[in-house]
Amino acid sequence: MQTVLSLHERVVLSVELSQGRVVRRAPPTIVGRFMAEMWLRRSVGTADILLSFGNLPPLFKNRGYAVVFVQNRYLVNDVELDSTSFKTWFRLFFERLWLHSRITNADLLIVQTPSMKRALEALTRNRVLVSTLPFVADPAGYVRQAVPVSLREKKETDFIYVASGDRHKNHRRLIEAWCLLAAEGFYPSLTLTLDSGNFVELCGWVMRKTKEHGLRINNVSVIAHDKIGELYSRAGALIYASTMESFGLPLIEARQAGLPILASELDYVRDVVDPEQTFDPESPISIARAVRRFMGWEAPAAKLQDARTFLDHVLKSAENNQD
Repeated sequence: MQTVLSLHERVVLSVELSQGRVVRRAPPTIVGRFMAEMWLRRSVGTADILLSFGNLPPLFKNRGYAVVFVQNRYLVNDVELDSTSFKTWFRLFFERLWLHSRITNADLLIVQTPSMKRALEALTRNRVLVSTLPFVADPAGYVRQAVPVSLREKKETDFIYVASGDRHKNHRRLIEAWCLLAAEGFYPSLTLTLDSGNFVELCGWVMRKTKEHGLRINNVSVIAHDKIGELYSRAGALIYASTMESFGLPLIEARQAGLPILASELDYVRDVVDPEQTFDPESPISIARAVRRFMGWEAPAAKLQDARTFLDHVLKSAENNQD
């Protein structure tokens, strides 16, 4: 069986992967992509399997069996794009249009979680088969629940959040939660992995909040994926505040590293793990409370009053305002 890899020019391919395979390259442009799609239409035969890892089905219906791996939730869900740059907005708008209008050119769509499957089935209206097939580089060590030993083992950092600076990763509400904790006298340490080159404004905002409130936040910026394991080994827990994911790979990686998890109470999280604490990702107060519960920091009880004390307060307030 002959394997042909059709890639754009920026994709780095190891010698091992390229050996014994035909490799086609196309410029990473609209014209280059169109020409590659034309080549697929001409070249794919009835006995061939076309496997696309690029979220998008073939632009033209071909004679083979077309399988598409869909992992970009922005293309499936009706997510607001106004906060993105024009370049990103245009790319996502164009790819969304492509996926929605050409989805029946695929014979099988593969996703990694049940919630992603439901979202795609709503889009396809059962016109295309959708299968759930989660996979990672190394599945060893994955469990849904953390082993309840040494959950409070002291590490270099209390929490780690492995995420880009995209809006749905929800860094602002996470940092606002850290500010609320600081106002209560709690200063948990937090490691971020924000790319300071691509997310300048967000990184600047995080730095300002860190200085204003004396937060213990460290951003390691860009780090190679093979070094992520080292970061997990230095952290006490993963906190994951994202509002939307197709898979949520850091949740899997954290479990493989034996870390407890605090995460959004959303379907994509429950698809893959049973977190130790959950929160409403839209509420910094909810996030702060989850951190406090996990760390064992008790919240002060509400100071309840009886009716007489309540009425005395009202009368005294009225008296003071009338003077």
